[in-house]
Amino acid sequence: MTDPAPAPPRRRRGRPPRDPAAEGPGARERILESARTEFSERGYDKTSVRGIAKAAGVDAALVHHYFGTKDEVFEAAIDVTMEPAQLVPALLGPGPDGIGERLARYFLGVWENPESRSPLLAIVRSALTHDAAAKVLRGFVLQRVLERVAADLDVPNPRLRAELAASHMIGIAMLRYVLEMEPLATAEVEEIVAMVAPTLQRYLTEPA
Repeated sequence: MTDPAPAPPRRRRGRPPRDPAAEGPGARERILESARTEFSERGYDKTSVRGIAKAAGVDAALVHHYFGTKDEVFEAAIDVTMEPAQLVPALLGPGPDGIGERLARYFLGVWENPESRSPLLAIVRSALTHDAAAKVLRGFVLQRVLERVAADLDVPNPRLRAELAASHMIGIAMLRYVLEMEPLATAEVEEIVAMVAPTLQRYLTEPA
């Protein structure tokens, strides 16, 4: 009489066995890309670490390993590589004439680029309900760019002017890229720039 076959080992609870393909060098980048997509499509509140992990094809524990909490995943996902140290001189270098046009074209150009649009959508869609997103939006758009532009132009009330310019551009982004309202959603970029630039120019350069 032959011995019965050994029973298969019981699967332990917790993290599943390591999958070298899933946890290879590209795992971190896949997680970030999935996080950007999830946050941009669902907003902060409706996005979960488990959902990000599923979209990236990894275990949720790996998301925590690389990034920590959901807040930290969000902050990494919405990191927008637009360096004000390079942006501000490019906007101001030619002088105050045409600053409104340059700012409008740059802002719309960033939104038209699919790679930078995804984290921006995540920021805008989440800013109304999540403090971290609102902080990023205020910190980058207002403090790191527009206030520096307005202050360097040496005009009265630079903060108010910066906020007016920011409200104008963020409003366009909401209607065109988030709500996709027509005809703005499909209007040509140059047409929008031509209509918006004079208002931005007035905000940032004309005396009160």
